[in-house]
Amino acid sequence: MAGGKNITAVTKFLLLGFSDYPKFSVIFFVIFLMIYLMTLAWNLSLITLIKVDSHLHTPMYFFLSNLSFLDMCYISSTAPKMLSDFFKEKKSISFGDCVTQYFIFSGMGLTECCLLAAMAYDRYAAVCNPLLYTSIMSPTLCMWMVAGSYMSGFFGSLIQMCSLLQLYFCGPNVIDHFFCDLPQLLVLSCSDTLALQILKFVIAVIFGVLSVLIIMISYGHIVEAILKISSAQGRSKAFNTCASHLMAVTLFYGSGLFIYLRPNSNDSFSHDKVVSIFYTMVIPMLNPLIYSLRNKEIKEALKRWEKRTFA
Repeated sequence: MAGGKNITAVTKFLLLGFSDYPKFSVIFFVIFLMIYLMTLAWNLSLITLIKVDSHLHTPMYFFLSNLSFLDMCYISSTAPKMLSDFFKEKKSISFGDCVTQYFIFSGMGLTECCLLAAMAYDRYAAVCNPLLYTSIMSPTLCMWMVAGSYMSGFFGSLIQMCSLLQLYFCGPNVIDHFFCDLPQLLVLSCSDTLALQILKFVIAVIFGVLSVLIIMISYGHIVEAILKISSAQGRSKAFNTCASHLMAVTLFYGSGLFIYLRPNSNDSFSHDKVVSIFYTMVIPMLNPLIYSLRNKEIKEALKRWEKRTFA
């Protein structure tokens, strides 16, 4: 009780999703369902191809298969709930499910930050130390880097979840989004959220800015090494091994840092929803294409698979 009035704790949230555009709900559902199914199909196909083709059993493709697995889990943390809500009059989610969804979503996102940094180091070792590459990027080190990415990502998410559970929600309970994201939850809380906003910023700096810094340092050395290569063909080959990773990094970090490194405001949430669609659904779908279309080894592996399958 506060000020002589009963205050009821919120046990459920209402997700507005795309209810502002009821006439386009069927179109949105079909588009997002296709994106979700294509994301699962393309990433699973890439994982399978890397698994069955011995020529792709290298550190680079080990990291890439883990990135594909992450992307499938990442999109699955939000897409099924969003798709099912298109057919519900009341798009509700319990407080516990909301926090759990954010924990999984955030954990996968932070893990991907770490994994992209690990992949940048892998490219640095491949371009700058080609003769020592296999000894530097040993299977044990690769396993530890992937395991460390998961442990770091979910530890960062666990800290946020524990802080989120300390907040009190007394209404309103309407989230202008299609999933439970931290900025929207902070605005709805009746508690003082300053500590959690600072924590959100610190984690964004640690996982976002520091990961980007590691990537920039790695690519600084890579560019230096490429410029020392005398032949134009050699420079082009070295650059092509890094171009896909650079594109994936730019898309992922650009959209993520846009949301999590700026102050919360109700006016910005409509823009956040559009950007969130990009980094929660579109990027996981594009990643296998980005890494495959210009990749000669992937194309050759596909040809070998076709010969074995249709011979």
